[in-house]
Amino acid sequence: MAHEMELTMVKGNEALGEAAIRAGCRFFFGYPITPQSELPAYMSRRMPEVNGTYLQAESEVAAVNMVLGAAAAGVRVMTSSSSPGYSLKQEGISYMIGSQLPAVVVNVMRGGPGLGNIQPAQGDYWQMVKGGGHGDYRMISLAPSTVQELVNLTVQAFELADKYQNPVGILADGLLGQTMEPVRFPEIKEDPGPHTKPWALTGCKGRGKRIHTSLELSPEGLEKHNIKLQAKFKVMEDEVQFEAYKCEDADLIVVAYGTAARVARAAVDAARQLGLNVGLFRPISLWPFPSAALSGLVDRGVTRFLDVEMSAGQMVEDVQLAVLGRAKVDFYGRTGGIVPTPREILNEIQKVMGGEAK
Repeated sequence: MAHEMELTMVKGNEALGEAAIRAGCRFFFGYPITPQSELPAYMSRRMPEVNGTYLQAESEVAAVNMVLGAAAAGVRVMTSSSSPGYSLKQEGISYMIGSQLPAVVVNVMRGGPGLGNIQPAQGDYWQMVKGGGHGDYRMISLAPSTVQELVNLTVQAFELADKYQNPVGILADGLLGQTMEPVRFPEIKEDPGPHTKPWALTGCKGRGKRIHTSLELSPEGLEKHNIKLQAKFKVMEDEVQFEAYKCEDADLIVVAYGTAARVARAAVDAARQLGLNVGLFRPISLWPFPSAALSGLVDRGVTRFLDVEMSAGQMVEDVQLAVLGRAKVDFYGRTGGIVPTPREILNEIQKVMGGEAK
């Protein structure tokens, strides 16, 4: 692997794995499923080279519970999967959030529902952002749109997980996972280690009795715990990230994330060449969602938004909530693993703004 800060061509899935290692991750538990299989394959080779542990579990359920155990011991740990496999991890993620344990969980999305296909899609937004597991919980969810950003956000995810003692999600898709682009990796850092985390389980090493559990049979006790968690989630809302591209004078703003945002950016540039004042608003943190920033665009005078997704429409609900009926929100989506083209999105832009593409 490339030396620190050297520019190198890397596939998205492998770049994610290397970024995790450079962030101090030394434990990975997973299970192969397309289109993220290169990630566990990469970790199986790299982890022994950095004195780390790689284990292919017998199932996604087993993998996420291994992550829970490692997280409880205070080490940096990650698991990854693709859509149906991520579905199986939801119970364990809820357990970790209830137990206040940090980890990074990755979903490289594919077409659905069900087994679907192995093509890129964005149908897991609700699953990741709204919480697919049970209970009232939240998890910071980051959505990169380039391989370099995939690297940067993976490193950041480990820091945020430790900061809030909460899992952090990376939501990518099959196209980004398979895309090869030039990236610069950060320097390798070591996990701060259990000795820096007073909550970590250390067995019989003198810290006294400590138990991590999400079980609380007393209704009053569980409510008290939930109130504590909700207060933490409120603080986590400050971790908002987004990109506003050519939004300063825009009459119409396209809202998209991940791969769809890459395509939409090309459509926005094409619209500008036609004299149309169009911008792109790209949420990077899907939760916390950048609602205030979108609302601010309405305050500036924007009255039309076009939400573009590789799904039947999931993020569009958060866009509608952000503008609170003060602006019209249109939607364009493709499903089944079909990636929209810039021309398709340009057509939609022109329809919304009053004219067909020629």
